[in-house]
Formats: sequence, C-alpha cells, structure tokens
Amino acid sequence: MKPVVRREIAGHLQKAYGISERRACSATGFQRSSQRYRQRSDPQVELRMRLKELAAARVRYGYRRLHILLRREGWPVNHKRTYRLYREEGLSIRPKAPKRKRAWRYRQGRPEVGGPNEVWAMDFMADQLFDGRPFRILTVVDCHTRESLAIVPRVSFRAYQVVEALDEIARSRGRPKSLRVDNVLCGGAAGALGQQISARRFAGSALQVD
Repeated sequence: MKPVVRREIAGHLQKAYGISERRACSATGFQRSSQRYRQRSDPQVELRMRLKELAAARVRYGYRRLHILLRREGWPVNHKRTYRLYREEGLSIRPKAPKRKRAWRYRQGRPEVGGPNEVWAMDFMADQLFDGRPFRILTVVDCHTRESLAIVPRVSFRAYQVVEALDEIARSRGRPKSLRVDNVLCGGAAGALGQQISARRFAGSALQVD
C-alpha cells in the first residue's frame, strides 16, 4: 500500500472515530513521521502540462519518445522523472486489442429461438469410472425449453452413433429446424468417417457451429 493511501486511511480514522494521530497510526501500522510528511518537491505544473499536450498530439507515443521531444525543446529532465510524471498523469498507452480471426467477419449472429423443437444443442461431456477409465457423454438439449432430450454415455463415439441417438429422439419429437454444435463435436464425432458430422443430413436444415 502506498504511503499516500495510508495517510488517507489514518486521516479518515481520526475524523470518523475522533481518535488521536498516535492511535490511528498504531491501528494501521503506519509510522507517525511518515503520516506527518509533506512533499516539498516542485510539482512541475508546466512540465506536466507540456507532457500532456505532447501525449494528446501523439497518441501512440510512449514515455521514451515523449522524453526525447521534451529534451529537444530544452526541458532539463531525465527519463526517470519523465516516466514518473507520465504514470502519475495516467498517460500510459493501452495495449492494442488483438486482431480477431478473419473468420469472425463472416459469422452471423445466432437466430432467435421462437419455440420448442426449433433448435437443439448437442455437446460432449467427459468423466471417468471408479477405476479411472474415461468415458464420454453425448448431451442433447432443446434451446427453447432447456429440456434435456438425451444423455448417452459411451466409451467412444463415432458419427453414425451420434446420428442414431438423434434419430431416436426424432421418432418421438420430430426433427428440429437447426442443430447447434461446437467445433469439438463437429470435428471429433465426424473425424472417424471423414464427414462434417452426418447429423447435417439428419437435421435437414442449418447446422450451427459455435
């Protein structure tokens, strides 16, 4: 914690509880000599103003470049003071946002789900038995009612097994307008047969890949 913050806390305790400086410093673990310290250095208002003007004119300049500009103008300041004032004035450059993948430009927002049995979402979950053997669970959910339509456990899944599970649901509920899957399911379940999830033929409509 910075000394400035400690001074503010100790001062607040004195005013709020009507206690002495000694008791406030004892409660915060702060030295009384530091509590009474008053800064005597020059605030350098003109230098701060000029630094802010340069930073506003050259938005992408860091403190090193701004320091060079100040030196060219004749300001007697070293890089450490420039950096301190740069931080105190909050002029630090925010890092650039990472560029999104090109595929993002062509993505479309999810269509709204208007009723039950319009959109199903399916995904894999993983767990293990008491002896450590892993197995996977295929889950299918109605995106409108949030009803769990199927929970199918298997040691491993092939694409045709996924379609069989969906066909079993469709026999009692009918087929959805679209099927929502993620990249893991799209690649994992279909990889064995070299298909892009044969459930595309099952749904008979859009396959939404998240």
